[in-house]
Amino acid sequence: MLDHITIGVSNVERSRRFYDLALLPLGIERLYAEGETVAGYGVKPKAFFWIGHRDMPQTGVHVAFTAPDRATVDQFHQAALAAGGADNGPPGVRSHYHPNYYGAFILDPDGHNIEAVCHSAVD
Repeated sequence: MLDHITIGVSNVERSRRFYDLALLPLGIERLYAEGETVAGYGVKPKAFFWIGHRDMPQTGVHVAFTAPDRATVDQFHQAALAAGGADNGPPGVRSHYHPNYYGAFILDPDGHNIEAVCHSAVD
């Protein structure tokens, strides 16, 4: 069972601005900020997604957040684009995963692949 994850970012303030907006439709907010080097996001009282300064961020990171419905996946995608993310797969069904897999993919400012996914049938 996963308790939390931390990804490395090259510019914490830029990433805070991105994640503050991109995760909001999912009900995830910044709960902690430790100076200029770390920030924790989650649902009160628990932060489960952390960003931390690294001189050389990791590449190939893929983090998927569960969304309660398909409309929320759409809202995540729009918010993340508005926050400066790059489209890495628009909202839609990915039936090669399973018939009700509805996801959207965004590259964050460091190139991490961030996803919102709903596994429910059409709502």
